Amino acid sequence: MQQLIVTLRISIVFGLLIALASPIEASEGIVPARINPDGIAGALVIVGGGRIPQDVTDTFRSLAGADARLVVIPTASASADEEPDDEWIDLWRQRGFDYVTVLHTRDRDRANDPEFVAPIKEATAVWFGGGDQSRIASAYLGTAVEEEVFGVLERGGVVGGTSAGAAIMTQVMITGGNPNATVGEGFNLLPDAVVDQHFLARNRKPRLQGVLNEHPETFGVGIDESTALVVVGRRLEVVGQSSVTILVPASNARHEREITLKSGDVADLTALRRSVRDRANGDFPPEVMNPPKIDAGALVIVGGGGLPGEVLDRFVSLAGGPEARIVVVPTASEGRISPIPHFVSGVKMFEERGVRSVGVLYGRHPEEIETPEQLAMLREATGIWFGGGRQWRFVDCYEGTSIVPLFHDVLRRGGVIGGSSAGATIQGDYLVRGNPLGNWDMMAEGYERGFAFLPGVAIDQHYSQRNRFDDLAAVVNRFPQVLGLGIDEGTALIVEGSTGEVLGRGAVHVLSQNHSGNESPPITETLEAGSRFNLVDRIRVEPAIAAEGQ
Repeated sequence: MQQLIVTLRISIVFGLLIALASPIEASEGIVPARINPDGIAGALVIVGGGRIPQDVTDTFRSLAGADARLVVIPTASASADEEPDDEWIDLWRQRGFDYVTVLHTRDRDRANDPEFVAPIKEATAVWFGGGDQSRIASAYLGTAVEEEVFGVLERGGVVGGTSAGAAIMTQVMITGGNPNATVGEGFNLLPDAVVDQHFLARNRKPRLQGVLNEHPETFGVGIDESTALVVVGRRLEVVGQSSVTILVPASNARHEREITLKSGDVADLTALRRSVRDRANGDFPPEVMNPPKIDAGALVIVGGGGLPGEVLDRFVSLAGGPEARIVVVPTASEGRISPIPHFVSGVKMFEERGVRSVGVLYGRHPEEIETPEQLAMLREATGIWFGGGRQWRFVDCYEGTSIVPLFHDVLRRGGVIGGSSAGATIQGDYLVRGNPLGNWDMMAEGYERGFAFLPGVAIDQHYSQRNRFDDLAAVVNRFPQVLGLGIDEGTALIVEGSTGEVLGRGAVHVLSQNHSGNESPPITETLEAGSRFNLVDRIRVEPAIAAEGQ
């Protein structure tokens, strides 16, 4: 079992090295290490100590399931050797559990005994009591007990704990000290995090900050007394009487980020994990971005709404006409967990224009999308069309896979990439409105990297119709190295080389800023249909000049 856990950790590190070594057409030139967007298996209920409120207990009981079987592990307590099991059993029966088993030892050999760990194999819930978290790690880290605790989560069960039972949840584990913490190793049930308990009651923010300074690849979770952080998949929700403080450590270009969550507030685990990963591996966007041009092929970037026939006709023509091989990518659509429906409107849209070969990129996870058949389809594609929805779903599905380089290869072969709404925004380098919890957040850490088909730009859609002028201006003011493109509905920017041509019934708005800070609004060029614009030089050009300069 110990070998299994070591092997798992080695595999994670090896995967990180491979991902960091893989090329991608983006400003930084690196594929970030892939993080499973689905979050954790099962659920966690992490309590910051003190009295456990009834709503926290009720949440834990509910997550344990209708036929709950609870294993209580009191090993953190100094008196666990003498405490009668009946006290724990009676306590948790009063909290709604009919089947309760107490599991305790300080002998690591016994912690590996199949007979000893048998109750956890049947458990739907495990609870770690308070005391000294080092006692839990000393007895169980790297043993069959730890393995079976992970097994509870894999079966969809819940693991909870309070005080010491909260600290043990993370791999980087605070073992004591204040304001200067001592650190050991915990279970890594909540990946890329460091939990600190009794947070506000004992003024532990400085010590958590100190640990994060030493471990910048992690984010901090400070949980106050009588409060729980409930983790289900990727969703973080606070239950209880006080608050949870999320700390993201500072990087070279970014200040420490602090988020206060009160009861009922939610956050996204995947976004937090990506945020610390991106900060630790180099800030994005870089101070100098690649120029907004493509070396081959073309882009068709549509601002949402109805697609004008002339835009679709141009896309089909650029893809090769009736002989085009188009792949539709509907991944941004609703229902991220469920499979993408086999009826995809984009297929009919292109077939009606005479295209004889239209495929669909199906699946939500790497094992579903990186099949020999789908990889072969992409290698032969002359056009890729990204559908609408939410752009973060594209990131979740394809980041760190072999698919994104194959998208770029379509351009290198002289093909075309197009998309509308979310399918427009993903084509940019800096991704706006990427927050999985809602589309109001223009700069959502962890979801700031687009696929960079057009480098150096941030693309917003439904621009005039939804009055998004100030939203994109805020991005360009914050990151003056980024060129902002706001595209109206029913309107497309066709990019070849460094030149963009406007088609459709609306306009394209180009926002640029020549200094840092937000003292003045960005310079805005509004391009009506028929306009051509050199995105590198940021000037209008005449059609004849544009054609010669492709």
